Amino acid sequence: MLLYKLWRSFIKEILLLKRDVGGIVIIFVMPLLLIVTITLIQDSTFKNLEGSKIPIIFIDQDKSEVSKNIKAELENSKTFQLLTNFNEKSAQNAVFSGDYQMAIVIPENLTKDLNSNIDSKVQTIVSSFGLEGDSAKVKTAAPKTKEIHLYFDPATNAGFKNSVMNSVNKMVFEIENKKIYKAFQDQLGTTENLDENKNLISFKEITPKKGEMDVMPNSVQHNVPAWTLFAIFFIVVPLSINLVKEKSQGTSVRARISPTPYFVHILGKTFTYLIICIIQFLLMVAVGIYLFPYMDLPAFDVSGKMFQLVIVTLFAGLAAIGFGVLLGTIADTQEQSAPFGATSVVVLAAIGGIWVPVFLMPEFMQTVAKFSPMNWGLNAYYDIILRNSGIGEIAKELAFLLLFYIATVAISIFYERKLQNI
Repeated sequence: MLLYKLWRSFIKEILLLKRDVGGIVIIFVMPLLLIVTITLIQDSTFKNLEGSKIPIIFIDQDKSEVSKNIKAELENSKTFQLLTNFNEKSAQNAVFSGDYQMAIVIPENLTKDLNSNIDSKVQTIVSSFGLEGDSAKVKTAAPKTKEIHLYFDPATNAGFKNSVMNSVNKMVFEIENKKIYKAFQDQLGTTENLDENKNLISFKEITPKKGEMDVMPNSVQHNVPAWTLFAIFFIVVPLSINLVKEKSQGTSVRARISPTPYFVHILGKTFTYLIICIIQFLLMVAVGIYLFPYMDLPAFDVSGKMFQLVIVTLFAGLAAIGFGVLLGTIADTQEQSAPFGATSVVVLAAIGGIWVPVFLMPEFMQTVAKFSPMNWGLNAYYDIILRNSGIGEIAKELAFLLLFYIATVAISIFYERKLQNI
């Protein structure tokens, strides 16, 4: 008998949704438009975060050992793509007009003057120890300091400038050290074969065992789960409106005086909207898998992760349904439920990392984000997509979402019973 009542409650919710064409559009069409639009807008930003190469102008007027070493280091880096078809004047104009972020100009005779400078200093040091240097070499006055010209776009931030200058300084410093070492070997006649390219101190990156993949999401890996959550929580609007309609049309009164417990009506709504949440999720995933590759965006990879993603979707759906039931129970009119529901969902999305990823937020907002149920769901999605986590690893986020549903539904039932006693 209870299952029959639950079934009839489910049918009633389906009929209510069929009459609300605007609600159906909000639930299904709007999130699809948002996910495509926002992903296209954010893709270049996420590529920069992922470390895609930045095109810079490189002008080699030295064309010798030092400049070739600097060029090789820049080409081997994961940061820069070198453009060489410029002269210094055209490079300056291109950078200052904002076409490129920077240009590097290596001066003429850099290698020659550096070698001469080092030989002069080494001979002076060797002579100070009373040792005879290479008599074939004539001591000359040290040339003035050579300047590598760096042109930056005026709009470039200071952090990027400092990073580039530090990188160039490091490369030049290493080249000078190797040349000084070699000059001492030549002056002293040392034949010992030491590895001059080996650093005494090096860096080793330690990653988690599951860390073969990049833990920084790309635009698709962020936006598909993010806008899925936004779509799921936007069911708060039609759900709360339907609850308010039931009050105004007397349906809720009939439900109160019927022998069917109020929680059965809530379960009916829960099952109905959970199905909607799954459909929303599948539509979003389909866009990520099949549509995005045709738009020059990365494909959304769900291989071996679909079951875990569906579980997170179900728990996120429960949290959204609980919030919608609470709002619809407390609100007295559609004018109260619709604007407040839409605004609250947008606020939860903003602080939860849907619009702007949490890792790009200030530290204070990253703390605030932890109180948004959308952030709990997004973290669970991240763990599955980026870290191949199982259900056990995301149990905390799932528990938070379930507790949020239980708490909101419990408050709704308590409020409904209080109304009956008035």
